[in-house]
Amino acid sequence: MNPSNLRDPCSRIVNSNDVQFKNLKTLFPFVLLFFLGCVNPFAPALDNGTLAGDLITEQRTPEEVLTNFRYAYTFKDSLLYADVLDSAFVFQYFDPDQGPSGLFVSWTRDVDLRTTGGVLRTFDIINLEWLNTVYALQEGEDEILAKSFRLDLSSADFSFTASGFAIFTFRRNTQDHKWRIVRWVDESQI
Repeated sequence: MNPSNLRDPCSRIVNSNDVQFKNLKTLFPFVLLFFLGCVNPFAPALDNGTLAGDLITEQRTPEEVLTNFRYAYTFKDSLLYADVLDSAFVFQYFDPDQGPSGLFVSWTRDVDLRTTGGVLRTFDIINLEWLNTVYALQEGEDEILAKSFRLDLSSADFSFTASGFAIFTFRRNTQDHKWRIVRWVDESQI
């Protein structure tokens, strides 16, 4: 046997390992750049979704319904607003220009959802503040709260402020156990 032939197979193995090692050395920086490219050290941490959970209530009390009502207006969330209204909801207000001495005017949930949807789309900034609880009553299964409020509506070319009292009648749903508004009597001073 020729001694040079004996070295050839070994040198091929060593050369083959050197080539594989060189390929890994060449590939490693690209792999490292790929993974580092997916990390932004200046990006804020991702929200784990607890903020909405902290803001939106489960409507276990009438006060929690009013909290969701306020957030629905503030964040212009018509779905959240629809969830605070009972299917038998009625909105009522006094119109002094109707009839000889004024009349109470009312509308149902469907009309209120369309009207409120228009308000939410029209104004850029909506700020609703519940102020004082004027009184609270319980009538059978219903709970009545009279609240003072302030509502600020702003758009690019129009601003409006309403304040006054709202009398809400709440009822607890027997299926999902959420409280919802059955009746809203608006006594705003416009």
